[in-house]
Amino acid sequence: MTNKPDLKTTAGKIEDLERRLTESVHPLGEGADDAGQDAGQLTARTRIDALLDADSFVETDALARHRSVDFNREHNKPLTDGVVTGYGTIDGRKVCVFSQDETIFDGTLGEVYGEKVIKLYDLALKTGVPIVGIHASAGPRVEEGIVTLGMYGRIMARATSASGLIPQVSVVVGDTEGMASFLPGWSDIVIMTTQSALHQARPSAVAQVFGEEVTAAELGGAAVHADNGTAQLVAETDELALVMARDVLGYLPVNNRAEAPRTEADIMAGSIAENISENDKKLLSIIPDEDSSAYDMRDVIDNIVDEASFFEISGSFADNVLTGFARIEGRSVGIVANQPLAGAGAIDSAAAEKAARFIRTCDAFNTPVVTFVDSPGFIPSVEVEKAGLVRRATKLAYAYAEASVGKITVITRKAFGPAYVFMGSKDLGADLAYGWPTAEIAVTQTSQAAESIYGAEATEEQKAALEDKFMGPYQAAERGMVDAVISPDATRGHLIEGLRLLERKVVPAALKKHGNITL
Repeated sequence: MTNKPDLKTTAGKIEDLERRLTESVHPLGEGADDAGQDAGQLTARTRIDALLDADSFVETDALARHRSVDFNREHNKPLTDGVVTGYGTIDGRKVCVFSQDETIFDGTLGEVYGEKVIKLYDLALKTGVPIVGIHASAGPRVEEGIVTLGMYGRIMARATSASGLIPQVSVVVGDTEGMASFLPGWSDIVIMTTQSALHQARPSAVAQVFGEEVTAAELGGAAVHADNGTAQLVAETDELALVMARDVLGYLPVNNRAEAPRTEADIMAGSIAENISENDKKLLSIIPDEDSSAYDMRDVIDNIVDEASFFEISGSFADNVLTGFARIEGRSVGIVANQPLAGAGAIDSAAAEKAARFIRTCDAFNTPVVTFVDSPGFIPSVEVEKAGLVRRATKLAYAYAEASVGKITVITRKAFGPAYVFMGSKDLGADLAYGWPTAEIAVTQTSQAAESIYGAEATEEQKAALEDKFMGPYQAAERGMVDAVISPDATRGHLIEGLRLLERKVVPAALKKHGNITL
C-alpha cells in the first residue's frame, strides 16, 4: 500500500504535486496509450513532442478536470479532461499548441476542455504567436449538454479573431466528427494523415437517414479532402504530418506584423546580367516551339527559386494551378502559377478559389506573391458555367487587387483574355510585371480574333497578320502593361531586385470595415 504524502509538511505538498503531475501525463494509467501506439499512432503528448523543439513544451492546465456530476460522472474525472494545451518553440520561435486526446472520452469536448482551448487562443492572440491544433475528436460531450455547443461557439469566435493575425495550422490525426470537424476549417493550413477523417455526419446517422452504409474514410478521409481542397497537405504518418506543420510554419511570420524568417542563401551582388548561371540558362529552352505542346511549370519554378525550396500547397486539388511557398535569396515568397500540363493551364472555379485563398493567406502574413502565367483563359464548358464561374472566379481577381504585399508577375507564354487580367495583371495591381519573348498577350487566340474581325471566311494571310500584330509581348510592353520583356534566364535576377525594392512597399489602409468578397 502506497503511503500518502503528509500534506501538513512542505515536502509532502511538493510530493503531492509531483504525484498529480505524473498522473496528468497518464490520466488513464500508463497502459492506456499502448493500443494507439501499437497501431503506429502517437499519443496526444508525443504528438506535441514531435511538433516542438526538444524539451521546449510548457503545459498549461495540466490539472484541469471536468466538473460535471450528471450520470455519476463525478467518479470518472481524469486529469487534462481530454486535451493537452501549452506552448513551446518551433525552430526557436514561440508557438501555442493543443492536442486532443482521443483516449479520454473519445476526445469529446466538454466545458473544461473548451475553456482550456479558449484560454490558449487568448494567450496566442495576446502574445502574437501561431497556434497549432492537433485534432482527433468525436465532437461534443453529450453528457454535459448544451454548454458544449457554447464552447464551440466561443472557440470559433477566437479562431475568427485570430484569422489574419496569427498563423493557424490544423493537423488532423484521428477520426474527427460532428462539431469538431469544423474547427480545422478556420486554419490557414490543414494537414491530414491517411488514417484520419474529418466529417460532420456520423456514418450511423447516414445509415439511419438514407439507408446507406458508409465509412468515416468515405465521408471525409484524407483522400476526399485532398481532392476537394479542404486539406492542403496529406501525410502517411503522424510524425510526417507534424514535420509538415513545422516546415510550413518556417515559411510564415509569427504574426501579421512580423517578417518571415530568412534562411541562409547566396546573395546576388552586381548586375542581373553578371549573375546569370548555368541553371538559369536551362530556362532558355523550357518553352516548346509548338503552341500545343505542354511543359511542367514546376520546372520553371524550381529553376528560379532557391534550390529545393518550393513547398507545394494543395497539390491534389485543382491541379491546373500551382500554389506553394518558396524562397528567393532566402526570402519567403508565395508562388501562384498556371500549370500547362493540366488542361493547358485553363482556369476553372476550383483553380480560381484555390489561388485566391492562397493569395489572401500570403497577404495576411506579409509574404510577397510571385505569379507565373501561361493560360488560354477560363475553361469554356456548360459544367463550368453552371458551377458558378462568374461568381466564383471573381475571388481570384479580388484577391490579387486587394493584396497589399509585393506582387510580381511573369508571363511565360499564353495570357489570353481573362487569364491576362485575372492572373495578377499590372492593371489589377501587380507592382512589377514581366513578359518573356515567348509571351502571347492578347484578347483572344488568333483563330478566334480572326473570326471576330473578318468572319468565318478569314484567310490564313489575315490570321498571320493578326499573329504578328497582337500575339507577342511587345504591344503590351509599348502600352506599359508589362514593365519589361526579359530573357528567361534573367528572371531570377529580376525577381531578386524586385523583391528587394518591394520590401519598402507601403499601402495605406482603406477607410472601410472590410470588402465583400464574393464568397
